[in-house]
Amino acid sequence: MEYTPLYVKTASEGKLEEKIQILKSMLLSCTLCPRRCRVNRVEGKKGYCNAPYELYISSAFPHFGEESPLVGKNGSGTIFLTHCNLRCSFCQNYEISIYGEGTECSTERLAEVMLKLQERGCHNINLVTPTHYVPQILMALSFAVERGLTIPLVYNCGGYESIDVIKILEGIIDIYMPDVKFLDGSLSERYCNARDYPEVVKVVLKEMQQQVGDLVVDEKGIGKRGLLIRHLVMPGGGDDSKRVLDFIKENISENAFVNIMAQYHPCYKSFDIPPLNRRVSEREFLDVLFYAQKINLIRAYHH
Repeated sequence: MEYTPLYVKTASEGKLEEKIQILKSMLLSCTLCPRRCRVNRVEGKKGYCNAPYELYISSAFPHFGEESPLVGKNGSGTIFLTHCNLRCSFCQNYEISIYGEGTECSTERLAEVMLKLQERGCHNINLVTPTHYVPQILMALSFAVERGLTIPLVYNCGGYESIDVIKILEGIIDIYMPDVKFLDGSLSERYCNARDYPEVVKVVLKEMQQQVGDLVVDEKGIGKRGLLIRHLVMPGGGDDSKRVLDFIKENISENAFVNIMAQYHPCYKSFDIPPLNRRVSEREFLDVLFYAQKINLIRAYHH
C-alpha cells in the first residue's frame, strides 16, 4: 500500500504556509508549550526552555536504536534538537536538552539535512524534542517539500505539549511519538517542575490519537502513520506506570502501540533524588510489563 505523508497534501493545498504564519506569531510572546512564558523569542529573549530564536541541532543520523517500526532496514532519520521545555531532573540527554550542546542550523540547512537523510534511505524524519522549535521546523519542512521530501514525519516529544499547537499540526505530522512520563502530579512536579503534566498529557494524547489513529505499518513492518507511545518505568514508580497503562487502554486504544522501557539509569540531578538515584529493578520492570499483558494492551512491548 502506498502512503503519501500528510504534510505533502497540506503543503499542496497551501495550508502549510498558513500554519507557519500562525506559529511564527506565537514566538513574539512565546506560548508554544504549556509553560506559556510569553517572552519575545524573535528578539532573542529566552523562556523556561532556554532555547533561542535560532534553531540549534546536536546531531542528525540514521538511528538504529529506535522502535522497530521506525528503524526498519535503513534506520530512522533522527535529528536531535537542543533544549527542552521539561528539563527533567533525570534527563538522559541532558548535555543536549539542558546545556544546549549543538550547532545553529538555518531553516534552509535543516531542509537539506532532512533531504540528505531521505537520500540515505531512512524511513522517516524523526524530530527529537521539537516542541520549542515548531515554527522553524515547519519553515524548513516547506523548503524540503518543494525539493522532494516524501517520507513520514515523526514528532518525538516529552508529552508536555500545547494543545493549541498540536491542533495546528494536524495534517503535518504522520507519526506522533510522545513519552507519557507520569499521571501523578506530585511526581511530575518534583521531577519536572510541571504539576499540570498529567492533565496536559491526557488531553494531548487524545488529540494525537484523533488525528492519526493507531500506528499503521506497511508490509515490511515500517510505520507510516499513527500514534506510538513510550513509557519509561521509573524507580519506585510502578503504581503510576500502571495508571499510565490503564489510561491508554481505557481512553486511547487497546490497540495502541506502547513501548514500555527499562533503560532508566541515574543521570543529571537524579543522583541526589531518591529513589531516582538507583536503576529500575528487574522485578519493578517486569511487574509493569506483565500488567500490560494482564489488561490486554495488545501492542505493548519492550524494546
